[in-house]
Amino acid sequence: MQEKDKQKKVIVLLGSPRKKGNSTTLAKQIIRGVESAGGQAETVYLNGLNIKPCQGCYACKKENSSGCAVNDDMQSLYPKLVESDAWVIASPVYWFTMSAQTKIFIDRCFALFNEDAQKSPLYKKRIAIAMSYGDADAFASGCVNALRSFQDTYNYVGADIVGMVYGSAEEPGEIASNEELMKQAEELGKELLS
Repeated sequence: MQEKDKQKKVIVLLGSPRKKGNSTTLAKQIIRGVESAGGQAETVYLNGLNIKPCQGCYACKKENSSGCAVNDDMQSLYPKLVESDAWVIASPVYWFTMSAQTKIFIDRCFALFNEDAQKSPLYKKRIAIAMSYGDADAFASGCVNALRSFQDTYNYVGADIVGMVYGSAEEPGEIASNEELMKQAEELGKELLS
């Protein structure tokens, strides 16, 4: 199979404990866009994994390191993150920022970072962000705090945030009634592979 014929792989990281929550609904719409553009999506439910916080031991940065020293479910996730062409990160706003599940995942991606950015598997990684929040306002809810964290983190490592979709909804799945947002999410999935 030639490189141009290779089906692009997207890993979708769901950071909500609700399997049918609003951020998951947005992520599923992004997946629709990915699949309509010929890509393949694999969904990972972070809340269902045993992911411990980063220990700040810097074992992953030592010469001849084999990666993160923490032995948990991130070990099986790291190869998928590296091999994927793009990521979708979906999180609700919990207490004025991203969910704890999402934050722990992001912290553990430190093991993929290299000071020489161009040697890092994060360099030029295409990323889409999906967020939901309960307040009517992205600022009052804390959504803006989370979006800024994503921007700062992935800018620092040289990744490419292709786009962000976010919106307000209270009840699980309610966000699906926002037709314009659903359309934006699907288009983001297509753009992620362009």
